[in-house]
Amino acid sequence: MNSDADIGGLFAPERVAVVGATERTGSIGAAILRNLDDFAGEVVPVNPSRDTVFGEPCYPDVGSVPDPVDLAVVVVPPPVAVDAVRGAGEAGVQNVVVITAGFSETGTEGAQREQALRTVAAEYDLNLVGPNSLGVLSTPPGLNATFGPSNALPGSLSFMSQSGAFITAVLDWANDQGIGFKDVVSLGNKAVLDESDFLAHWRDDPETNVVLGYLEGVEDGRSFIDTAREVTQETPVVVVKSGRTEAGADAASSHTGTIAGSEAAYEAAFEQAGVVRAENVQELFDYARALDGLPIPDSERVGVVTNAGGPGVMATDAVGDSRLSMASFTDGTLSELEATMPEEANIYNPVDVIGDADIERFETALDTVLADDNVGCAIVISAPTAVVDFGELAAAIADRQAEHETPVVACLMGGERTDRAAELLSEAGIPNYFDPARAVSSLDALAVQREVEARSYEAPASFDVDRERAREILVDGAERGATRLGVEAMDILDAYGLPTPDSELVDDQAAAVSAAASIDGDVVMKIVSPDILHKSDIGGVAVGVPQSEVADTYETLVTRARNYQPDATILGVQVQEMVDTDAGTETILGMNRDPQFGPMVLFGLGGIFVEVLEDTSVRIAPVSGREAGEMIDELDSAPLLRGARGRASADEAAIEEAIQRLSQLVTDFDAILELDVNPLLATADGVQALDVRLTIDPDEL
Repeated sequence: MNSDADIGGLFAPERVAVVGATERTGSIGAAILRNLDDFAGEVVPVNPSRDTVFGEPCYPDVGSVPDPVDLAVVVVPPPVAVDAVRGAGEAGVQNVVVITAGFSETGTEGAQREQALRTVAAEYDLNLVGPNSLGVLSTPPGLNATFGPSNALPGSLSFMSQSGAFITAVLDWANDQGIGFKDVVSLGNKAVLDESDFLAHWRDDPETNVVLGYLEGVEDGRSFIDTAREVTQETPVVVVKSGRTEAGADAASSHTGTIAGSEAAYEAAFEQAGVVRAENVQELFDYARALDGLPIPDSERVGVVTNAGGPGVMATDAVGDSRLSMASFTDGTLSELEATMPEEANIYNPVDVIGDADIERFETALDTVLADDNVGCAIVISAPTAVVDFGELAAAIADRQAEHETPVVACLMGGERTDRAAELLSEAGIPNYFDPARAVSSLDALAVQREVEARSYEAPASFDVDRERAREILVDGAERGATRLGVEAMDILDAYGLPTPDSELVDDQAAAVSAAASIDGDVVMKIVSPDILHKSDIGGVAVGVPQSEVADTYETLVTRARNYQPDATILGVQVQEMVDTDAGTETILGMNRDPQFGPMVLFGLGGIFVEVLEDTSVRIAPVSGREAGEMIDELDSAPLLRGARGRASADEAAIEEAIQRLSQLVTDFDAILELDVNPLLATADGVQALDVRLTIDPDEL
């Protein structure tokens, strides 16, 4: 990412140089020149082997062009592409699109070439798209600096994609659907400019109403979240993310790492950034059309008006599967519907005006429903009948939405007879869908955007912690050659204000007896070894040990560990205060460091059920208090924490603080790769961390 980049010149140049221009049929250079025929500015061919191209003077290099060039499009072979970009930089060109492939996507030599390209771009402060890019496109100036077969219709959607082929397919399909674009960019290998740069640009573009993206990955996760969070407060961002694998979790050794794989990181990042995630291309454009043309609803409550009972029930089912809810009509609305609808009609939501309904009955029902203060948005469903003209119904829907300023989507179900009606609706910004479920999901996207725009950003808290003490413990482990730490690292949690039971690590029987004597009542004893992760599986944990049995128990635990793994490093035994786990709910608080987004904080149901039930929630650190509260809310098991079935309610404020403190810990120390606090016992009186496990990278200390 080039955070200081002003990349407007990529989309609004006055003079474009095509470096590698040619007339050769089937060549990319020729295709780009032909696509630039409608460009409002000047197009300059550059090729040292040609005097003219398509009748226009051709220059040997960009530096030879007599007038300043705003955008250079590079299509020369890979071995000379870096030199071509350098030549553009020396000539004062600020914006460069490298179409040429053969860089990091091809192996070691290509990766070295791409690094050289990055170095040149930094030297001349270039806004560089690509390499391996289809190009860029902007409809206001008629700029189509791509080698795709289709141009775009004018519109207010701006679109970025890591796949050039995806762009060509989308533009071809969008032209058939009447969907237009403001800007389109093929990101290519993202050697310099990435998705965050374009998000930042479109944030300030008054002609872009919705940003769309097809992403296979994110270069700088933190930058993406911070930038998208600003953009989505005013401009909706809808993204399809491919590559739904959990490969990132396969090598993880902790519970958290197993559950919070790369896919969970993207889910968390999109949630925190306010990005609307689409599962497929159909949803991408369903959401885009709704967000582009419709007002944001006042509430998530839906009213449905239909002449077909079955599709009305389908819509109701789809609402039940979404964040939306079916509106409960006021008494006034029900009275009005009862007075104006036939006796056979259903006046409750969904309103069934029955199959013989004409335009007037539809209009009356829709007017009545939209006038109800409990209705935040609406769906009009109609199956074809002899008494309803879809064109007239489309006009009626458009008029009612404009009058009531309430978002309405249509579901006019049919074949060719819906085509003209769909065009009329589209002109009014109203999408039409054959499937009621698609209509509902589009309104759901509006509801998501409503929640995003209603958010107020809350900076993460900064707690007073003993950072140096935590660092000493990590360094001590690293100096012993350990990459995994267990209960011997409990003091790290203490240093960051996470409550822990009284405990002491001892390395002989006498010390164990002394440590136990300082604790009232029975104790818990655990073998401490970085080489033995699952202590309970080998009998390495003893619970409820009386004071009189502490010495013998010490010897038993050490012997079991030696027998299980003779070469294991045994640091000793932890003697810990006995905690009544039945007094609260066992939860897990953990972290796994994602390559793109950094530390992912996880909270959920813990103890022995963590990997069985997988009832967890994830956020990217640093985590704010609001986000910590949302993590609790998202759990299916949240009622257990809130006193379900006579249980005492857990102290949620203490849980939220624990989440934030751990977030601060893992943000402060890049050396912590994975961390589990399991269980974190949540009670009415607060929380206690009963066990911990860390994986560290000594090179980061």
